[in-house]
Amino acid sequence: MTHKALYISNLDNKKALIDAIINKGLFGDLSHLKGALFSEITINKFIEEERTHGIYQVKTDKIKSLQFASQGERKKALLQYIISKSPDYIIVDNLLGSLDVSFQQEIQSVFSKLSQTTLIIQIENRVGDFLPFIEQIYQIKNDSLVLLVNHTDNKFSKPFLESLPSSGHLDYQVYHPVIKFNNVSVSYGDRTILSRINWEIKPGEFWQLIGPNGSGKSTILSMIFGDNPKAFGQNITLFGVKKGSGESVWEIKRKIGYFSSEMLRGFKRLDSIGNMIVSGFFDTIGLYKQPTNQQIKSAQQWLHVLGLFEKRKESFLSLSKGHQSLVLIARAMVKHPPLLILDEPTNGLDDHDVKLFSQLINKIAKETNTTILYVSHRLEEGLLKPDFIYKLTTNEAGSTGKVLEH
Repeated sequence: MTHKALYISNLDNKKALIDAIINKGLFGDLSHLKGALFSEITINKFIEEERTHGIYQVKTDKIKSLQFASQGERKKALLQYIISKSPDYIIVDNLLGSLDVSFQQEIQSVFSKLSQTTLIIQIENRVGDFLPFIEQIYQIKNDSLVLLVNHTDNKFSKPFLESLPSSGHLDYQVYHPVIKFNNVSVSYGDRTILSRINWEIKPGEFWQLIGPNGSGKSTILSMIFGDNPKAFGQNITLFGVKKGSGESVWEIKRKIGYFSSEMLRGFKRLDSIGNMIVSGFFDTIGLYKQPTNQQIKSAQQWLHVLGLFEKRKESFLSLSKGHQSLVLIARAMVKHPPLLILDEPTNGLDDHDVKLFSQLINKIAKETNTTILYVSHRLEEGLLKPDFIYKLTTNEAGSTGKVLEH
């Protein structure tokens, strides 16, 4: 059998292409075969069944619900479920997104074995993510399949030429340190998640936090946000103040800009692009208060930076996924937060949009005083340029951390 792949961009209609593969013979007649779709589309359908009918067809190793599992746990559970059904073919969509390096290797090994008996058709928007046994990789051009020969994209090599908006008359304060963890350990029952974490982030630094699935990255983020009760009683300093000194969760969150690829999941609001950016001043999704003239001016400056000023009244949903991400970054930055957190921000973006995203983040790191904490399995070598990397390593006694040379 000949395994094939389709290289797409975020502008392509993925659902329509999957339908064309299954029902319209894009890669040959599959009507007589039993198939399966390894995709977030499938995961979302199972999650919807959990929510509406209480049906748990796919279960993770640790918990019953997919809804409350990590992306990595969801993919592992879905793969086990699909294998149990013994399909004749599997359509694989965004295989490596949100997976740590070790699980990437594991899942590639599983598919290599499956490829000996099962037809694999892969769909990817990152050219480096194709499985090594794929013989033929195609693109859609002029509504036709063409073989992918090479991938070079110098388009928009310098897309953000205007300077970023200054803080103006906003009361901008520099905090020393921005974040400090001193011998922080976290346990849930008999399971220790973090063990004696020591980590200091200073103003204006650009950090990447890495570590395998389940190593405690989300736990660290939740303690920074102020949502995790495990943070109380710990020796943690946030924005120059020791945790538990009387600050509220909302006081902490006002100092943080946040973006995650999960924010785009199932987004259906009909807000304009301009209003989406302005809403960042109020930490709301949607604009419910009248912004000041200064706030409107700042949002317009961000629109000029992104090249979207002329489209400011158009629907946010009219944008590609990549440009939606850029708008949400501007929304997070519009209030000039001391800290910007990027949680798996490039998951689901194609190669072109990852370049755009990386250029914007590097520009923010260079032109503002905002501290950046980028959390991802992907290093995006040659694109994103963090100053420091903090790596979590899992152990039976809880994950430990250290600063890597970069």
